[in-house]
Amino acid sequence: QVQLVESGGGLVQPGGSLRLSCIASRITVRTIAMSWHRQAPGKERELVAVIYNVERGTHYPDSVKGRFTISRDDGKNTVYLQMNNLKPEDTAVYYCYANVNGGYWGQGTQVTVSS
Repeated sequence: QVQLVESGGGLVQPGGSLRLSCIASRITVRTIAMSWHRQAPGKERELVAVIYNVERGTHYPDSVKGRFTISRDDGKNTVYLQMNNLKPEDTAVYYCYANVNGGYWGQGTQVTVSS
């Protein structure tokens, strides 16, 4: 069955950086629109980055544009989210999503930005 396994979350101070990884199995990430989403306590899940299949076009909401970068390693079938200049409001559980066959979610990884 399809699996998405996220890693790389943790506790970081404001202004710091983290890189999240999403390793996919039983799907080929280079042929699918892959995205990262986050959900903070008491808030709805929101999109933070998407990378479109072969052309690798990307999209970010204004809240993270210029700070977050989504990328893909086709050889490792892995999608990354590089997060720089992190702010306390970036604190959330981050999820990887594959837009195929009705969609698949990973289990999430916690990111906490605090001094």
